[in-house]
Amino acid sequence: MKYVRKALTISLAVLFPAFLVTANPAFAKHHESKKPAAHKKRVVITNNPARVSAGKKAVSGKVKAKAGKHRAALADATPAKPTVGDSIGLKHNDPLALQSNVAFVVDQASSKVLFEKNPDVSLPIASITKLMTSLVVVEAHQDMNEILEVSDDDIDHEKGTGSRLKIGARLSRSDLLHIALMSSENRAASALGRNYPGGLPAFVNAMNAKAKQLGMTDTHYVDSSGLSSQNRASARDLVKLVNAAYKHPVIRDYSTDSKYVVNPGGRPLEYGTSNRLVANPTWEIGLQKTGYIAEAGRCLVMQAMIKGRAVVMVFLDSKGKYSRLADAGRVRKWLETNQEQKVS
Repeated sequence: MKYVRKALTISLAVLFPAFLVTANPAFAKHHESKKPAAHKKRVVITNNPARVSAGKKAVSGKVKAKAGKHRAALADATPAKPTVGDSIGLKHNDPLALQSNVAFVVDQASSKVLFEKNPDVSLPIASITKLMTSLVVVEAHQDMNEILEVSDDDIDHEKGTGSRLKIGARLSRSDLLHIALMSSENRAASALGRNYPGGLPAFVNAMNAKAKQLGMTDTHYVDSSGLSSQNRASARDLVKLVNAAYKHPVIRDYSTDSKYVVNPGGRPLEYGTSNRLVANPTWEIGLQKTGYIAEAGRCLVMQAMIKGRAVVMVFLDSKGKYSRLADAGRVRKWLETNQEQKVS
C-alpha cells in the first residue's frame, strides 16, 4: 500500500506540478518565494511637549482639511433650492448670456431703457430692502448721532442668521445706517426700523407709503432688513428706488464705502463692503446695494458711470455667488460697444 501511494503521488505530480507543492509541505516550505524585507517604521519618542503638540495639530489640521473637502463635495452635490423666479418659469436665455433671471438697465438721465429681461415681475429682493430702509431713515430727519441699542427684538427669527453685533451693542444711528448699507448688517437694519416713531410697524408702513409715492406699484415691504421673502419688488420699481436714494449724499457715500470701523462696546469691529466691485478701480460706482436669501437668489442694484453716462442696473435672482457681479461686467462691456442699441 505504501508503494501504491508513492506511485500515485509521482503520477499526480507529473500531471499537475502544483499538486507537489501543496501535497508536500517540506517541498512547499523549501521553494516558497521569499518576501522582500519590510521597512521598519521609525518611531521617535520625545518628551518635548511642543513637538507632541505640533504633531497633534498637524494631524488635526489634516483631519479638518479632509472634513472640509468632504463637506464641500456634499455641498456641490446638493442641488440648489429653486428660487421664486425659477418656480414661476423665468429662466431663459438672453443675448448677453446673463445668469440673472431678471435684468433691467436704464440711462439715468433720460430714463431710456437700454436692456430688459423680465423687468415687471415682482420677486423677493432680500437686502435690496435696506435701500428703502435708508431712504425712510434719512427723510425722517431723525438725529443721526442718537445712540441706539441692539436688543433681543433684533435677533433674526426668520432665517436664523447671526450677527457680529451682540445684544446690548450700542451705536449711533449713523453708524447703524453705514453698516446696514455697506455690509448689509441685518441687526443694524432692524434696530433702525425699531427706533422709528411708532416702532417697526410704523416704519414698515412708512416704507410702503414711500414706495407708493415713488410709483413703485409692484412693491411691498414687511420688514426693514429684507430677511422675509415677502419683501418684493420688480426691477422697474427698483430703478425708481435707486434714483430716489441717489439724491441723498449720505446714502451714496455709505453704500459705496469699502471699509468702516464701529465701536459697539468692547473691541472695535471692522466691516467691509458686500460688493467687491466697489473697490475695483475700473468701476465708477455712485450707489449700490446687494442682497441674498434663498428665495430671491443673488441680487444687485447699482448706479455707475459707463463711458461718461450714468446708468442704473438691476439684477435679480442671479445664480452663483459672483454671477450678479459678472452680469454687471457683461452689461458694461456691451454698453461700451453698443450704446444706442436696445436689447430685450
